[in-house]
Order: sequence, then C-alpha cells, then structure tokens
Amino acid sequence: MSALSVKPLDPATWADFARLVEAHKGVWGGCWCMGFHPEGFGPDNRAAKEARVRSGQAHAALVFDGDEAVGWCQYGPTDELTRIKHRKRYEQELTALPDWRIVCFFVANKRRRHGIASAALAGALDQIEKAGGGVVESYPEDTTDRKTSGSFLHNGTLAMFERAGFHRTRQIGKHAWVVTKKIG
Repeated sequence: MSALSVKPLDPATWADFARLVEAHKGVWGGCWCMGFHPEGFGPDNRAAKEARVRSGQAHAALVFDGDEAVGWCQYGPTDELTRIKHRKRYEQELTALPDWRIVCFFVANKRRRHGIASAALAGALDQIEKAGGGVVESYPEDTTDRKTSGSFLHNGTLAMFERAGFHRTRQIGKHAWVVTKKIG
C-alpha cells in the first residue's frame, strides 16, 4: 500500500468514484451513495449521483492509494443529505440542525481495517473547513464489546469519531449516537 491521499468527489474524480462503486456492484444493492439525498433510491442511482456531482450537489472525500480510489466519506449540508437513519428519534430532541452532516463511509472490501475510513473522515473535515466550517454532525455506531461486520458500519464507529475530536450529543438508537464537532 502506498501513501494514502484524499481528493474531493467532483467532475475530475467522478470516473475514479464510479470505478470503485462499479467494482462493488453499485454498493449496498445499487445505492451509489444516493440513499441519504432527498430523492433517495431511484431507478437509475448512477445517473442521479453523477448529475449531483456535476452540479456540485454531492460531497465526498475520496481516499486514494496511488491512483486507485479505495474508499470515501460522504458529507454535505443538511439540505443535501436530508434522509438519515433513526430520524424519528433524532427529531425528538432536536434543537438546531448542524451546518454539515457526515452520513456514509465505504471502503473497498479488501481494504478494510487499514485506516481508510479514518483517512476519509480526516479528508472530509479538511474539505468542510475549506468550505467555511461550522457544526459537523454524524451518527456512528458504538461497537464497544460487540463484534460488528465492517460491511454494516456505513456510518462509521463511535470510537473513530471520538479519536477525531467529536463529542457524543445523544443516543438515537440501540447502538447509534449523534456526535458533533465544530470546525473552523
């Protein structure tokens, strides 16, 4: 493995992102990372995601090992990523929406447990800071004292977020937490 680098998902990196998604059969049943956008899943998620990327309506930190994209962290403003898990419980104690949400991680099957998700999170935070910063929120899982397959941790782990300086705000599921951090 060479040194990892992070680039934003944009028209210049779309082909790299598309190769990674296609190599994994569209990711989670053909999601193409559309599940958290307002329109959710549709008949052609690939085209919908590409249209969002080309219009600046999709954000992600793509992690590269050399020239190959090996993972990403999807983030964006709350109006770009309106669909979150545990929404009903989340809204019960909501006092204010964050400026940014981090909603999804994906790491190539054979690259898991090599720090790619952490690199993607750091890259997303860097990109958020460059875009003006603000309150960043995410919804990771607490995996303490339980075994969980990495393929089901699309929101990342609580431990990873805490290592990155996030603080627990409130619990919204059996193992899901709202975590926040102010950037900039």
